[in-house]
Amino acid sequence: MAEKRKDKRGRVLRAGETQRKDGTYDYRYWDIHNKRRSIYAKTLDELRRKEEDVRRDLADGIDYTAGEITVAELVDRYFEIKRNVKQNTMRAYGTAIKRIHEDEFGKKKIRSVRLSDAKKWFISLHDKGLKRNTITVMQSVVRTAFEMAVDDDIIRKNPFKFKLSDLLPDDSYKRDALSEAQQKKYLQFIRDYGNDNYYDDIVILMETGLRVSELYGLTKSDLDLKGRKIFIRRQLCRTAELPYFICPPKTSSGIRNIPLSEAAYMAFRRVLASRPTPKVEVLVDGCSGFLFLDKDEKPKVAMHIENYMRCMQRKYREIYGNDMPTITPHVLRHTFCTDMQQSGIDVKSLQYLMGHSNVSVTLDIYTHNSYESVERAFRAVVC
Repeated sequence: MAEKRKDKRGRVLRAGETQRKDGTYDYRYWDIHNKRRSIYAKTLDELRRKEEDVRRDLADGIDYTAGEITVAELVDRYFEIKRNVKQNTMRAYGTAIKRIHEDEFGKKKIRSVRLSDAKKWFISLHDKGLKRNTITVMQSVVRTAFEMAVDDDIIRKNPFKFKLSDLLPDDSYKRDALSEAQQKKYLQFIRDYGNDNYYDDIVILMETGLRVSELYGLTKSDLDLKGRKIFIRRQLCRTAELPYFICPPKTSSGIRNIPLSEAAYMAFRRVLASRPTPKVEVLVDGCSGFLFLDKDEKPKVAMHIENYMRCMQRKYREIYGNDMPTITPHVLRHTFCTDMQQSGIDVKSLQYLMGHSNVSVTLDIYTHNSYESVERAFRAVVC
């Protein structure tokens, strides 16, 4: 019987495995085209993990190592091993992945994709009506997948490593903060025509700058009326697949305490006073006692208020015309941030209140100076 081959540590090597003189390992096999291929690794364990990938691809008829895998297959392969993606982020990625699978570009072999191909694809998507923000998500998906192929020595360069802003115009919807007059007019309209269903929800969003999923993630234990503050510890979310689930705040800085203005304090008192007492409190990932409940005594989620605000927007235009901008929960968040900044709060405190991980987000995206506020600041300095 032939003696079994072993590595320098005495471990038996399988068929096709070899330890090289420098101590690294390689594995030789025949691909689906009957060509001899090799993969390499620093350790035997790493090599055998790669062998499993090769065997799985060969069984599926995919020649990953020769770049014969398609763009869509590469994206799927990447997300099979990607585990640290938040659920909400994965939802956005899921839509992008679906588009990649449905597009003819998704059928291209990765070895044939060039920089010009990637740019032409994104331009064609934009010409078909996709917004740049949507294409940005698609780019983040394919760029990371192709980077994995580069790291695996399957392709030399990543054709998706370019600035999309140099290729496509910025066509994103600009969220303008509401002026003080617009805020008063909108709240009065909601009070007059909105049946008080979401009046307090809107007041609180306008007075705290919370993300709507943070608002509906609040439980009774997160409310400190005596101290006039709330504790932000979670987001409450819902999808078609998952009726309810808890997510951590969007960033690590999202865990924070928010002081309450008089208007927000009174709104929370009304919410607490009018909150029904369900026979059975809904339990979501260990959390219960949610402050905001719908007509069925179940926790509200973002979809509830978004639908309500769209309905109220249509009603407003039927009555008054188009003198009010489109208002969403995120516009209220912009409005709070802008009001705070124009009132003179320091930028680090504002960053904390907004739960931003980077102060540039606070300044560059969520604040909108009007001429009047600039003039007031100018006069305060020079007069």
